[in-house]
Amino acid sequence: MIMTTSQNLDHKEVKKYLGIVTGEAILGANIFKDFFAGIRDIVGGRSGAYEKELQSARKLAFEEMEMKADSVGANAIIAIDIDYETIGANGSMLMVSVSGTAVLAE
Repeated sequence: MIMTTSQNLDHKEVKKYLGIVTGEAILGANIFKDFFAGIRDIVGGRSGAYEKELQSARKLAFEEMEMKADSVGANAIIAIDIDYETIGANGSMLMVSVSGTAVLAE
């Protein structure tokens, strides 16, 4: 499946617009990851634990969106938007939502 943030597909023509498709993932970081991430933030390093959580959530959201596009007969998703948000008590959970337009392209 071709997926892009652009409105166009190079060397392909959109033959049919099949609607908006979305994917969401909400993941919580466990207490040990939170603790060590807090220490790294204090000393100025990168938080590998949060980076892994973010990558995992983004991958899940994209997989869900792709499955929805496939179910309506799309072979591409254009104009993808990716949003990140922390939710829950003290921002303890990470939400990634993606949306785009499912299309049939040739």
